[in-house]
Order: sequence, then structure tokens, then C-alpha cells
Amino acid sequence: MKLFLGRDFLEKLPKKRLNDLDQYEPACREIIQAVKLEGDKAVLRYTAKFDQVELGTEQLLVSVDEVQAAYANVSDDFLPALQQAISNIEDFHRRQLRNSWMVTQQDGSILGQNYSAIERAGIYVPGGTAPYPSSVLMNAIPARIAGVQEIVMTTPPGRDGRVNPYILVAADQLGIKSIYKAGGVQAIAALAYGTESVTPVDKIVGPGNSYVTVAKKLVYGQVDIDMIAGPSEVMVLADSSANPKFVAADLLSQAEHDTEACAVLATDDKRLAEAVQIEVSRQWATLSRKEIASAALAKNGAIVLVKDMDEGIQIVNQYAAEHLELLVE
Repeated sequence: MKLFLGRDFLEKLPKKRLNDLDQYEPACREIIQAVKLEGDKAVLRYTAKFDQVELGTEQLLVSVDEVQAAYANVSDDFLPALQQAISNIEDFHRRQLRNSWMVTQQDGSILGQNYSAIERAGIYVPGGTAPYPSSVLMNAIPARIAGVQEIVMTTPPGRDGRVNPYILVAADQLGIKSIYKAGGVQAIAALAYGTESVTPVDKIVGPGNSYVTVAKKLVYGQVDIDMIAGPSEVMVLADSSANPKFVAADLLSQAEHDTEACAVLATDDKRLAEAVQIEVSRQWATLSRKEIASAALAKNGAIVLVKDMDEGIQIVNQYAAEHLELLVE
């Protein structure tokens, strides 16, 4: 991880290093057009090409038996942790609900706003280098609370033709019945335009790689999307009261997402900075995704020594990371 003094960080490590997405557009357009014209046939062809697994049309939709079998393939502590996470996330998002309102003017005219849920939402859950059951929760729970009538999920299958059991259990706990074994651009196209097996949705949400991001950009207008997301970031602002083990763990948890991920600590305590460097090295050695985390930290990892918390706050505000943690008194 690079070491910076104060505001030098903002000059030498510019924020929001979005990938150049234009290079992915030709391939994405070709796949989207194929899915529009050929439906399931194109989805299965690209699944075989990119995910290295041959599926039949009848295997696209995850069966009830597959979902039930997934419970035997997750760790004993997963379900209680999952249920606690669901409770926490539900509590957060219930507070975001907006109320409809109307007022009658003196002349009898009525003004107001009416909030109602969309009918069908499509959730994209990445597979690839790691399973993310958290993506299921973070996208399905707000939709459910908002009152979305039907939630459809797509996620790439493994080479054995199965979906990761942790993802299936998370989806089942949230009542998601329509889960399709499709990832990448072909999944986004299927959600947007529909196929023989997939009914088109009104909005597509969820993270993905650069191809998925560009695909969402290209289908926007046909459907709504959540956002065009860049590489993930975390910034931790910490003082002498912070536990270096926790700081290091939080930096690494972001770095292991992707080689382009960014993890930054800003602190006014030199001893904490040194302790975090030691902890990052110690914890890194135990990670299953340490090569990815190492590449991210080498490229976009930083410890910023600030003269005081006021300067730290200024840097935090100017950098405006995707995720911010305050580990301060």
C-alpha cells in the first residue's frame, strides 16, 4: 500500500478510476442482438462459450429440487448469519419508504405525488471468481419492501451446471422463485428483452464486471437500471482509538472484490498507520483471494497520514468514496 501525506493523496491517486468501457461495446451489442433474435438459443450458446457448461433449455430455470439440495451444501453457521443480515437490511430499507401525498388547492385543483412499485424487477448476481449472496440481499430486500410483485434473478452457473448453494439459499429465504442459470451480457439481454423462458422485467439491478456494466448501459431505455458502476472503493477514517485488526480486515474485504478495487485509510495517528500495514500483511496471507487483493492494494491501496481530523474530513469529502467508515472516538 502506498503512503501519502495529507492532500498529496488526492493529486497522486486520482479518484474514480473508471475503466474505459467503450472497448466492450461491440461485443456487448453483438450478444444483445443475438439474444433479441434467437432468445434461449443464444443465451445457451454464450453460456457454453463463456461459462464452459452446456445446458438445455429445460435447465435454464433452477428447479425446486436444486434449491432444496442447496441447504445441505452450506455451512451450519450460514443460515443464522443470513437471517440476521436480512433482518438488519430490512430494518434499514423500511426507513427509506416514501409516502404518497395529495393536497387540494383553493381553486379545487389537486396536486400530489403517488409512489407505487414496479411490477417486475430483475436482479443480476455475479458468479465468476467468487459467490456474492450479499448481492441477493442488497438488491432483493429493497424491491420486496417497495412492493415489487415479482423478482427474477439471473446468475452464472458453475462448470458443473449448478448455481452456488449460498446464492440459492439466500434467494430462497427471500422468496425468489424464478432463478435462471445465465450470466454476463446474455443474462442482461434476456432480462431486458425476454426469451422463451425469461419474461422481460421493468428494471435491472445488481453488480457485475465491465461487460455486464456496458450491457446494462446499452439496454437502458428498454428497461430501467440502477447505475453505471465503476470499481468498488472504501475509505476508512480512523484515529488512535481504532483497532488496527478491524481496519486491516475492512481494507482487505474491499480489495479482494476486484483487481481494480480501491482501499484507503486516512488517519492522524502514525502508530495506527504502521500497525495497519503489519495487520494487512498478516491477514492477507490467509485470504483465499489474496492474489486479487494484492493486485488491488498495489495499484489502488493507500494510507494517508493527515495532520488532524479536520484535514482527514476534508480529504474524505473530496475523495467521496463509494463506501466510508468512521472508526473514530
